[in-house]
Amino acid sequence: MMTANLSDLHEEGKNAINAPMLPSGKDVHPEDTLLEENAERIMLDPTSRDDPKFKDLLKVLIDWINSELEEDRIIVKDLEEDCYDGQVLQKLFEKLSGRKLNVAEVTQSEIGQKQKLQTVLEAVNELLRPHGWSIEWSVDSIHCKNLVAIVHLLVSLAMHFQAAIRLPEHVSVRVVVVKKREGILQTALVNKELTSTTEMMMGRFERDAFDTLLDHAPDKLNVVKTSLITFVNKHLNKLNLEVTELESQFADGVYLILLMGLLEDYFVPLYNFFLTPENFDQKVHNVAFAFELMQDGGLKKPKARPEDVVNLNLKSTLRVLYNLFTNYKNSE
Repeated sequence: MMTANLSDLHEEGKNAINAPMLPSGKDVHPEDTLLEENAERIMLDPTSRDDPKFKDLLKVLIDWINSELEEDRIIVKDLEEDCYDGQVLQKLFEKLSGRKLNVAEVTQSEIGQKQKLQTVLEAVNELLRPHGWSIEWSVDSIHCKNLVAIVHLLVSLAMHFQAAIRLPEHVSVRVVVVKKREGILQTALVNKELTSTTEMMMGRFERDAFDTLLDHAPDKLNVVKTSLITFVNKHLNKLNLEVTELESQFADGVYLILLMGLLEDYFVPLYNFFLTPENFDQKVHNVAFAFELMQDGGLKKPKARPEDVVNLNLKSTLRVLYNLFTNYKNSE
């Protein structure tokens, strides 16, 4: 009995020496320390999981996936649990790229899941690598539900395909890197940048005239706002409506919808939107509906999110209106 206790104490002491700095909490599992020689495991530091900006990034990515895969009736609630087997990533990549991947639709076995992930990630990497993307994920890391790897992958896809979402800026997390060298576990805390500034993230894309204007001639912002007010009032005046504040008067989506009807010369049935929206969700519905009308009119899907317009984000609102101005400035 005494021997067993001494043995247990010896084992605890060895683990304490071999695994300093390991974080406590739900992110650490027994298998995380059972590494082969020279193997490495990366874990999200528990404090980063609770970071508000990181949580916001997760929500934006989940909402984006659900929006893209709505027709497939796929609903993602948890990135770790819903993305590790490759099914959601397959559907998302096929939707974004327009390519059909040759994989089994449903795979329950670990081998089948990893084979699917291998096919999906090969297609993703083949697409992203020539454009200079850093590949921060692997079949094993995704299948092991490594949240940092999953988020890296989704952020890269969202940026590459110019998703109409606004990624939170300057999101970084701390990860614990565990390596095994000569039988000893070595740990280190490392910061991982997941997003930078919107300008830098958008810098990979073709910039529009509005980006150039704001970057190189911010003093002309009031001139632009005046021109946009003149443009929208030229049309809204036909309904005896007038705009004086771009920041607030388009936030509920009503004027945007009415403006699209005027520009495209049709009547928008009142049952399609909320004429007097009473809450945030109704306003988002209106702005999203206005965006659909813009796309029906041949315009690209706006870069801004409906939520940004509703939240009085001036740059997003100006970008939407400027896009209308460049396409309809000669309309009577």
